[in-house]
Amino acid sequence: MTALLVLIGTLAALAVVLVVVLLRRGSGVTENADGLVMEQARRERAHLDRSSFSSTAVHSSLPTMSDQHHRP
Repeated sequence: MTALLVLIGTLAALAVVLVVVLLRRGSGVTENADGLVMEQARRERAHLDRSSFSSTAVHSSLPTMSDQHHRP
């Protein structure tokens, strides 16, 4: 029983530490132009990835030679 309480206490303490670290980090603002350009490029790339790897885009495409698609 003591070991279970120690385990739960350790997990709770770890959760509290993680919450504190994440709240302290926040989302900092980029102050220089290079950082803004990098952020914009990453946002655009994420948008392209979300649209090209969506369920509709993946399942509506024709199979390629590299796909293991065999018709009976």
